[in-house]
Amino acid sequence: MAKSSSGKRRIGSALLGFACIAVAGGVFWSLFGPKFDSQAKSATDATMTASISAENTGIGPSGLPVPRFVSLKAEKVNVRRGPSSDHPVAWVFQRKGLPVEIVAEFENWRRIRDSEGEEGWILQSMLAGKRTAVVAPWRGQQLTQLHSAPNKASSVYARLAAGAMSEVSNCSGKWCEISAGGYDGFVEQDMLWGVYPGETVN
Repeated sequence: MAKSSSGKRRIGSALLGFACIAVAGGVFWSLFGPKFDSQAKSATDATMTASISAENTGIGPSGLPVPRFVSLKAEKVNVRRGPSSDHPVAWVFQRKGLPVEIVAEFENWRRIRDSEGEEGWILQSMLAGKRTAVVAPWRGQQLTQLHSAPNKASSVYARLAAGAMSEVSNCSGKWCEISAGGYDGFVEQDMLWGVYPGETVN
């Protein structure tokens, strides 16, 4: 998912005192520099950032499950390096409704992970319980089929690009009913980042 479609804006590159450089397929990699467009990620990276199982879910200080998926409440949301306004801004989300995963809680701050695997802290008031999802951001140029019914034999309404935003209506554990790109239909649940494998959403 490109930065422009993810709604994320970086606040400069990291100013750490060292960098690790590797060459993979002729591509220069700086360990602490700006991250690459997610479409350039390898299949290994995709596996790391795909939805994890919720089997190890615990209960956070708020009384709600951790980890859990939520969405951004505002068009502009600052993500900080620590759980206070004294910490510097790491980046800024600029798209309302993007799904993020809460992985920790501290007072009125929530540590979140985005679909590219990066983490930071957001004020709880900037998050909503509304469920949204990103369509298979790990699939690069491959399209994902949006079906008319929750089975592969049903007709295909549309083919969704990797990284497309969607609103989640419900999930059975295998299929999710979503709205994306002006279409309503069903997508296999493991093709979405924003819901857990096997999770039921009503």
